[in-house]
Amino acid sequence: MVTMNSEKAAAKRKPEANNSGCATANTHEESIPIAAQTTTAGSEESPNHLLYKKMEKIVEKMQDETTGVPVRTVKSFMSKIPSVFTGSDLIMWMMKNLDVEDQQEALHLAHLMAAHGYFFPIDDHMLTVKNDNTFYRFQTPYFWPSNCWEPENTDYAVYLCKRTMQNKTRLELADYEAENLARLQKMFSRKWEFIFMQAEAQSKVDKKRDKLERKVLDSQERAFWDVHRPMPGCVNTTEIDIKKACQMNKPIHGVKIPPKMSPSTSGNVSAKITTFDTVKKQVNLLRSKLDRRNIKVSKAAESFVAYYEQYLEYDSFFVAPEYPNPWISDNPEMWEQEKIAKDISARRVKRWAFSLQELLQDPIGRDHFVRFLDREFSGENLKFWEAVQDLKALPQSQVQNKVTDIWAEFLASDASCPINVDARSYEVTKKNMEVPDRWSFDCAAAHVYHLMKADSYSRYLRSEMYKEFLNGSKKKTSVKGIRSIVSFSARKDNIT
Repeated sequence: MVTMNSEKAAAKRKPEANNSGCATANTHEESIPIAAQTTTAGSEESPNHLLYKKMEKIVEKMQDETTGVPVRTVKSFMSKIPSVFTGSDLIMWMMKNLDVEDQQEALHLAHLMAAHGYFFPIDDHMLTVKNDNTFYRFQTPYFWPSNCWEPENTDYAVYLCKRTMQNKTRLELADYEAENLARLQKMFSRKWEFIFMQAEAQSKVDKKRDKLERKVLDSQERAFWDVHRPMPGCVNTTEIDIKKACQMNKPIHGVKIPPKMSPSTSGNVSAKITTFDTVKKQVNLLRSKLDRRNIKVSKAAESFVAYYEQYLEYDSFFVAPEYPNPWISDNPEMWEQEKIAKDISARRVKRWAFSLQELLQDPIGRDHFVRFLDREFSGENLKFWEAVQDLKALPQSQVQNKVTDIWAEFLASDASCPINVDARSYEVTKKNMEVPDRWSFDCAAAHVYHLMKADSYSRYLRSEMYKEFLNGSKKKTSVKGIRSIVSFSARKDNIT
């Protein structure tokens, strides 16, 4: 469940509309201790308030019992799926009732409404709509974005922690959620016990509910967090456009904007002096903000210490290298070991887990990662990213032909090795192709690299393929290297 601070909890939330699509909508206010209950005036301040109201009118028509989208309970092999409708029924209703003639236009409108969380797929974290028999469910008005909730990281930590306590396949954490949970646990290490107690209490309350009701509530809460903490690669619709925010004429926090002078007082000397003093205070306040540090020295020091502790084993000043430096000793043993992938050391394989960049910089690590991607049928992402990096180093005379080849191989409609990029990256790349250069694919390459780093790379580190390779390397670690490390560390202890 979502939990907020006490100040927000004291605020009154606007009354909910009747939600005929889900019989359990009215139970949220009693069962979920959510303090994102903001005032109606707060919702009016949102730049997207008018947009929300338009979408909510359409959703209310969709939930009408007689003329709305047909919502039903579907019987599966061993269970029931309550309060769902299909994507094809939704598109058909929109074309019939919203004066939309083109099916693609109706699908696009459904995508926009799903991205804001008004309805969602019951088995997917990606808030999109397909024109098929995929099941969707309406979101309760309690979680509508017009309430202008701003959930905090503590609320997200309670939600993820509670999910780990429930042994249900449908409630298992996705890879990116598991990473977020680990990051939040490190962030809130001092009060994690309190967060765990909150999650445990909410989990006990959930177990007392009816089974079908619990299914609906769990899916609606998951969809709420899919809007506010979307999975990598998805658009965050809760972000406010800076242009719209500026049009709201909100004063800067802590700075009083001087009142405008009327023509009748424009010649008054005292009014001019007051305005000058006010502006002077404002300038001094802004200067003090510029001089203020954005990062604490202690936090920066901690990050540097953690970095050097991580790479301590690979620093030749502290730990003797396994193979002598060929530029100093004229011993080519290190280069000869590069040719034999079977005898690489465990230290080298452990370094692949530091970052995706470390893995790709090592030729053997890259080849091993490529084999893993081929097993996962996602090797085209790395091929595309490497092709873009090679493009930046080509002579100018070869750039245009290489750009055309990359587009035809990875991004064209009939590409031989198509990659999956989001709509924004594709449109930017398509526009760059009008005047192609060596930076035309930077946006798409950055998106693909982020997907590899957040998804494929994390799964690679957890795979049996990497663990077996690491265990094999530990057995084959040379005795010479171990002795040099042990003797050096012993010598270091004697010195200290």
